[in-house]
Amino acid sequence: MISLSVSSSHPRNSIAVSVQSVGLTYTTSVDKKPTLKARVKRFGRSGKFSRTVNALNDVTIDVHYGTVLGIIGSNGAGKSSLMRVISGIIPPSQGRVEVYGSVSTLLALGVGFNASLTGRENVYLGGLAAGMTRAEIDSQFEEIAEFSELGEAIDSPMRTYSSGMYARLAFSVAATVKPDILIIDEALSTGDARFKEKSLNRIKELRTEDRALILVSHALATIEDICNEVIWLDKGKMMTRGNPAEVIAAYREYMHVRKSASSDEDV
Repeated sequence: MISLSVSSSHPRNSIAVSVQSVGLTYTTSVDKKPTLKARVKRFGRSGKFSRTVNALNDVTIDVHYGTVLGIIGSNGAGKSSLMRVISGIIPPSQGRVEVYGSVSTLLALGVGFNASLTGRENVYLGGLAAGMTRAEIDSQFEEIAEFSELGEAIDSPMRTYSSGMYARLAFSVAATVKPDILIIDEALSTGDARFKEKSLNRIKELRTEDRALILVSHALATIEDICNEVIWLDKGKMMTRGNPAEVIAAYREYMHVRKSASSDEDV
């Protein structure tokens, strides 16, 4: 059964997110350079071919409140697809997703922002999208602006922002909302080292409270430092779940990558 349901109250068993036998399949068009023989056969017809992608395959996980869950895997493993399904952005092709509580998502750099609007206007846009009222945004605006460190640029159009400025504002809005469930997908990969550290400290503050955090990142050192559980995805399937150090060690061995400063930040 395909389903996505959201509850505003926490269940008695303290589950924040329940993903049951979820699969995601989609079809994409591919431009393929044909041979001379194929061009003759397909004369007058489009050169586009369709390809079926199995982004997720029978994924089952429960995320409890108080958990900081890290998700690792190589590019194309299905990490972002799973986050989009949990967030309700795309429906699963099969299976069931249940979310118990308010969700704030930081799925990619500036997703949901309007580049033609100012940073200030986008704070309101992002806050409203996250379920806040205008009065709540008014009361927290200064905190968001201060955390972002944008200064007077908060009133400039976001099309003038650098990628680092985008990241600052996006994270500031998502983290200040203080949701029951916070989903962060690669949003910490952009920005200077000091702001990354500041953002990680904010995540550590949030994890001490009664929330569920899901963090997707290639930065294995960050995952191991922040998370108390890790899931490893590969080609849409869940390979293993457990202690961060053990799962990351298994992933490194599988990828034939030694532990190093560079691999810890980009595997």
